[in-house]
Amino acid sequence: MSKPREPADPLALLEWYDRHARAMPWRVGPAARAAGQRPDPYRIWLSEIMLQQTTVAAVKSYFEAFTDRWPRVTDLAAAEDAEVMAAWAGLGYYARARNLLKCARAVTLDHNGVFPDDPAVLLSLPGVGPYTAAAISAIAHDLPETVVDGNVERVMARLYDEHTPLPSAKPILTERARALTPVLRPGDYAQAVMDLGATICTPRNPACGLCPWRRSCMAWAAGTQSELPKKSPKARKPTRLGVAYLVRRVDGAWLLERRPDKGLLGGMLGWPGSEWNEAPQEAPPIRAEWKTVAGEARHTFTHFHLRLTVRTALVPMERRPERGDFIESPDFSPEDLPTVMRKALALAQGT
Repeated sequence: MSKPREPADPLALLEWYDRHARAMPWRVGPAARAAGQRPDPYRIWLSEIMLQQTTVAAVKSYFEAFTDRWPRVTDLAAAEDAEVMAAWAGLGYYARARNLLKCARAVTLDHNGVFPDDPAVLLSLPGVGPYTAAAISAIAHDLPETVVDGNVERVMARLYDEHTPLPSAKPILTERARALTPVLRPGDYAQAVMDLGATICTPRNPACGLCPWRRSCMAWAAGTQSELPKKSPKARKPTRLGVAYLVRRVDGAWLLERRPDKGLLGGMLGWPGSEWNEAPQEAPPIRAEWKTVAGEARHTFTHFHLRLTVRTALVPMERRPERGDFIESPDFSPEDLPTVMRKALALAQGT
């Protein structure tokens, strides 16, 4: 392992961040923060929940829509479940939306609408894990908590030329990050490391010549930065099959059902369908003459690939479904559906 020319200096990274911080709708920039403006813990919490397994680019519009509609945690706590699930549609990982409501209501009822600043108390809130608790504590409350996401792991792996593959390397990289976390401006520092990973120390073709920690980077000295972080081979994702039934009544109403709260796409509106497995059984929700649409609606979830056969039918006004409810056309918006259900609709409509 190569030795760095000089130790990594958190203050040097903070100076870089003061000049190059990314503008985010949930952030208070370094200048505003220096002037005494504090980040809103609600906005930090909301952004961190949305950013789990999702990119900044995908989150921005959702974050702005949520905070326009529910500007305070108490507003979100008072919202209808269906409204929030519909607003979340398309962002994925829908258990986050269910926990979002549970957490907002817990903060409102148990903490008078104020996010606690104690990491241990934050961890007791629904949907708040160690990373989110550390992010709220550091960014919103300026406590010296260590915030470690994928960007931070990559920066630490390269800074210390750590070749242990992820996820085994997580404890090692977290300890490296903890040792560097300063007491001074820990919230800005946490965001600075994340910005460094997102803009300079990128997964491919890192811009080492622009890095404020270049002379401290063991991987840069050894020429191994492009190899890191190493990752253990991923297991191959299985493929599951399913059938989606898209039923329209002659007046234009669509047949939809709300999925159970627990499980995949829990609490979301969707098309009635079969189970998703290797050999799904037909499970039509209503008596009808079915037409099979050419092609498949394909979608990838965290643990498997899904291939949906889409069947369509037009039914008379008096026909009653065995599952689901008809939603009048003016009350139906494809935007309220999760992405996989939108794909099935697009296939049925030939778009």
